[in-house]
Amino acid sequence: MIIIGHRGAKGLAPENTLAAVKTALNLGVDEIEIDVRVTKDSVVILNHDPFIPGHLGQEFWITHHTYSELKEHKPDLATLDEVIKLVRRKKTLLVEVKPDVNIEPIVKLVRQYLNKGWKSSDFLLGSFSKETLLDLNSSLPQVQKVVNERWSGIRAVRRARAIGTKRLSMNQQVLWSGYIRMMSRRGFQIYAYPLNDPGRARKWADKGLFGTITDFPDRFTKGRHKISE
Repeated sequence: MIIIGHRGAKGLAPENTLAAVKTALNLGVDEIEIDVRVTKDSVVILNHDPFIPGHLGQEFWITHHTYSELKEHKPDLATLDEVIKLVRRKKTLLVEVKPDVNIEPIVKLVRQYLNKGWKSSDFLLGSFSKETLLDLNSSLPQVQKVVNERWSGIRAVRRARAIGTKRLSMNQQVLWSGYIRMMSRRGFQIYAYPLNDPGRARKWADKGLFGTITDFPDRFTKGRHKISE
């Protein structure tokens, strides 16, 4: 079973920031999951929600503002480019693309790094949107895709078959041992998110769970060697 830092390491540092990614790296995770969106000026940034909250309760919608404007309201706002340079191929980046995001700047950036010598295995591209995954498949067929699913194991399998992937990232609340065992035997790689209980993770790993996406990677990586800066 591999360990994936959720939004970097959101239980230990502000989520989707360079600090969270550094924390995950130093704890020795196998992969790092982040959420990306695209600004008005086509900068790919890390953020889960479609807006940046202001100090007075405002909501600054990412698609309506430039990167520099948004950074005024969130000084630790990180870009995907910064994260790729920070990780430097030491770990696989699991990039979750939100359903309503323009994928072209994301595709362009990943292609730039592939052309520089990065391997397709340095990246995974995931989404809850079948349409987004199909578009990503057309643009970056060499990069593996991950089907994200909150509620339905059946729908996840249907989407995976349509996309041509065996990787499923599923809400741990809808998983159970029998499903994991069955899907593992059929060749699927099941990720559980957000899974913060090492005991449950070990139990499911015995049934074939491929990956644990966790807010607290320190609970799972004790004894692993840290990544040097």
